[in-house]
Amino acid sequence: MDQAKITEFLKGLTFEGFLLVRTSQQRTSNNGANYLDMTLSDNSGDINAKVWDPMATPPDVGSVIKLRAAITEYNGRLQMRIDKFRPVQSSDIYNLSELVASAPEDPEDMRKEIDSAIESMQNLVLKTLCQGLMANVSKEIMYYPAAQRMHHAERSGLLHHITSMLRVANAIIPCYPMLDADLVRAGVIAHDLSKITEMMSDELGNVSEYSTEGLLLGHLVVGVSQVREIAKLNNIPANDEYVLLLQHMIISHHGLAEHGSPRPPMFPEAEILSIVDEMDAKMDELEAVLKRTPRGVFSEKIWSLDRRVYHPCYLKAEDIEEDLSFSEKSAEDRYEGLL
Repeated sequence: MDQAKITEFLKGLTFEGFLLVRTSQQRTSNNGANYLDMTLSDNSGDINAKVWDPMATPPDVGSVIKLRAAITEYNGRLQMRIDKFRPVQSSDIYNLSELVASAPEDPEDMRKEIDSAIESMQNLVLKTLCQGLMANVSKEIMYYPAAQRMHHAERSGLLHHITSMLRVANAIIPCYPMLDADLVRAGVIAHDLSKITEMMSDELGNVSEYSTEGLLLGHLVVGVSQVREIAKLNNIPANDEYVLLLQHMIISHHGLAEHGSPRPPMFPEAEILSIVDEMDAKMDELEAVLKRTPRGVFSEKIWSLDRRVYHPCYLKAEDIEEDLSFSEKSAEDRYEGLL
């Protein structure tokens, strides 16, 4: 399958090829006309697409379509104006792996990393709670994303998010000896596992919608109840110190009330979890922005960050020797000029 990647799209180009449908719904414009609003993706990113045909039927979420479209721009962001599309046919030749955004590491390896972190815990209460929570999502966690559209919205994205946070936490823990290392790691592992009940995802990591439980309660509240259920199943008192601490870390990890946390972090490990979670989410979003933004150029406004992002002209490894020789030559020239 030889087609341009979404991150390579430029305004004014025409695209013809295959893309994965991440969201798809019929909407009504201000003048009362029906149109299709879709989010389409390949393994490099996603893009909003419009079909200005009132008779067009929304394709199934998670399906692959063949399309022809013009690349336009709206509110500073690239968009597709689709002229024609159809579901794929048996005679079509395309590579599904080229269309599915996936975590950069093997899910089996990431799962082993999490299991190893749990196995190393000395605190038996936290170890039991984490083992129980992971056992409940043993199948789904292998492919679930961490979000529908924001950070780590990819196949196995939840594993990617947790393992990235574990690595950051492992680097931070030695810097602050007061921290309970097992508690920090347990918070990292447990904080977003309830997203698996909050969102409805297929095995490609494509979230079609949020569950009734997710919409009514949200993953923070559900996560707290799941910890209590695991504690009860293992005869751990609901008021055990570490049960309460882990529940607090889950319910407070968004940090502020305006970000959805019913409580702010009230002890050091909870504060570290909130900081590392926000940092990892933002770094993942920034990485995605840089991939689609040329060096030396500002991106469109990123609504989740409430700003535009600049892609610096970083010094590549292959440029170092050339630039150093240029610097040395310039220094010699300057020195000679002083004589």
